[in-house]
Amino acid sequence: MNHGHTIFQQLISFLPDREFRRCVARYQGNAGSRSLSCWDQYLAMAFAQLTYRESLRDIEACLRALGDKRYHMGFRGKVARSTLADANESRDWRIFADFAHVLIDIARPLYAADSIGLDLDQSLYALDSTTIDLCLALFPWARFRKRKGAVKMHTLLDLHGNIPTFIRITDGKVHDVNILDEILIEAGAFYVMDRGYIDFERLHAFTLSLAFFVVRAKENLLLQRRYSHPVDKSTGVRSDQTVILVTTGSAMAYPDALRRVSYFDAVTGKRLVFLTNNFTLPALTIAQIYKQRWQVELFFENTTWCTPSYVTGFQRAAAWNLAVVGCCFGLSLHCIAQRLT
Repeated sequence: MNHGHTIFQQLISFLPDREFRRCVARYQGNAGSRSLSCWDQYLAMAFAQLTYRESLRDIEACLRALGDKRYHMGFRGKVARSTLADANESRDWRIFADFAHVLIDIARPLYAADSIGLDLDQSLYALDSTTIDLCLALFPWARFRKRKGAVKMHTLLDLHGNIPTFIRITDGKVHDVNILDEILIEAGAFYVMDRGYIDFERLHAFTLSLAFFVVRAKENLLLQRRYSHPVDKSTGVRSDQTVILVTTGSAMAYPDALRRVSYFDAVTGKRLVFLTNNFTLPALTIAQIYKQRWQVELFFENTTWCTPSYVTGFQRAAAWNLAVVGCCFGLSLHCIAQRLT
């Protein structure tokens, strides 16, 4: 039965507004504010995220067309594009980042027991990055190449529910492997990564932390075979070997043995080689774990649309962190609403 609540208001009702007020108070977000509160700013950006608005003018026009319905959607003040632009530029982005983590902490347990199509009881994370192109005339600090600007969004995705647990915005020139230094490794969990993250000193930290990694091997990687294990080639697995690193530098960085699994993908016709520090799971499961990495690519496709420069403003830290919080908000709120209804 329709009780007069808009869909937007029904979604917003899942938000823990008390936690939001705590985040605002922590950074004194409403200090000196006369018209646009942090909550109205957040609702405006949430509205833009959920309804695919493309500019500040678009946000303002759509909200103005709603008239008195804005009050029932949760807004308590008028949203003007100039005021919203100033708020996006000057307000402390940590208010919204902290609240995004609150939503993530609520959403993750709701999906912790969901099946991901693998015979795997441990947590599974996918780590990858995407490059977001920028106009150098508007973002001169984001120089990537001679005539190109860009930033990178590094994301660690919990594949139970496809919920981001770590997002970091860096300069476009920062290599992916450096992000491994910032991740808190969870003991017993699996981390799947592309070959851009191969750094044996950093990968050895996963082994020391009692965590597991599955990474695609580089073609020029020198390895020495120690043992070969029997495989069922009808599954696509071509070999399952215990190997050690040959070069002096690599062997010193990772002195333990590794497992190399070779898999032939009949769909693409490609032969893929994986490295892992797990020696107990079947070789086919290792290949299937790597296949799950594609979920982080889908996450990027579904979220990077919400970062146009003219929506988030031009101040470096606030603009890009607000955009990322928008991604987290849309995904986390959707996950919470979907599971609780």
